[in-house]
Amino acid sequence: MTMYEPFEHQKTTTDFIQANNRCLVTSDPGTGKTRSVLDAIVNRESRTLVLAPLSILEASWGDDILKFTPDLTYAIAYAKNRDVAFASDARVVITNHDAVKWILKNKQVLNGFDTLVIDEFTAFKNKDSQRSKAVRKISEQFTHRIAMSGTPNSNGILDIWHPTLIVDDGERLGHRYYSFRASVCTPKFNGFANEWVQKDNAEETVAAALSDINIRYMLEECLDMPPQTITTMYVTLPKKIMQQYKTLSDDSVLYTGQATINAVHAGSKVKKLLQLCTGAVYDKEGNTQSIHSDRYDLVMQLVSQRSQSLVAFNWKHEQRYMVEVADKLGIKHATIDGSVAAHKRKEIVDRLQAGQLQVVFCHPQSAGHGLTMTKAKTVIWASPTYNAEHYQQFNRRIYRAGQTEKTEVIQIAARDTWEPDVYAKLEGKVERMDELLGILNKLKPKTKSAA
Repeated sequence: MTMYEPFEHQKTTTDFIQANNRCLVTSDPGTGKTRSVLDAIVNRESRTLVLAPLSILEASWGDDILKFTPDLTYAIAYAKNRDVAFASDARVVITNHDAVKWILKNKQVLNGFDTLVIDEFTAFKNKDSQRSKAVRKISEQFTHRIAMSGTPNSNGILDIWHPTLIVDDGERLGHRYYSFRASVCTPKFNGFANEWVQKDNAEETVAAALSDINIRYMLEECLDMPPQTITTMYVTLPKKIMQQYKTLSDDSVLYTGQATINAVHAGSKVKKLLQLCTGAVYDKEGNTQSIHSDRYDLVMQLVSQRSQSLVAFNWKHEQRYMVEVADKLGIKHATIDGSVAAHKRKEIVDRLQAGQLQVVFCHPQSAGHGLTMTKAKTVIWASPTYNAEHYQQFNRRIYRAGQTEKTEVIQIAARDTWEPDVYAKLEGKVERMDELLGILNKLKPKTKSAA
């Protein structure tokens, strides 16, 4: 059997987890956080519950256990076999985030568990969601709590409050969300409501508060990574579509000849305008109107010029058209989105890594966590996302341990529309995220128990 020696940063992370009953692991995507956690729990006599995105229960956690800690028995609890998985004698039970609601109703299944691992803890950033409330309640059953994420504050500093509460019961960032918000943000009226803007010292304040329970490594300091470039390529909307874009922007209503499209508020207008840029706009029945495909011809031209690529899409019509073109050109392809089962996603990743696929069309929410696709050297954004976490996580599918060549990210945007601004705002979110992460990285964690 092949033995895989951990990297030094993984050993240090393992030691930190073992020394701290409650901790955050915020190292970059691709640094091998899962390996460190497994090594930390392998010698514990009690059982461990792992909460992770549905897409990586087996593709990441199951595979890593078999690879790194094969003596550690595990069971994957899907919706149909939860009772059986929890009733087994497996040392580790792995289930998806939404399962916490079922676990809360069946708390007896936690008998014998003392370690809780939350992978991608940003799933619980919304304090008011049902699953956030559920995980908060069940966390009280666990002596050891480990929360992991490479993008802990994707949309701002406030994202980190509730995950931290789950870990340390409010010891560092406080028990009250509104008190925390007031300490790191100031209200600013935007014409409709108060918008909470981060104070200049917000990152330093939070980083200092978390320094004793947080450990973080940047990918570049762990591994000798080749460079990655980010380029924006522009397309021009057809004259007719540009006129429709301006009409919808000015009047908040558009008649396509087949349906009337209404944008009743600012958020709806932004969404409809971005849809229109991508080639279609959806009416209230979910039907697509005003399709154009120029940008996807560019995307597929870029794909045909490269050996392996990942293409991020946000709308079904994008994927549908690109698949049609790929079929016509004889390009071997596959799709990963919410309709593709976890085991099928693993098969697709394996085929890409084996050089059997030239392109994988991916919805970033479905393919943004836990998947290693380093055979690809290019990520192409067929259209922008507003979610900074999805943006960074998806880009890191190719830029991670195992990548030996230069990589590139290509962003497609329509001229004279909001798309370039969306990318700019997106990169701004990533920069703010990096500010906090940079500060966290400079602060050396303490090794005494934080429980």
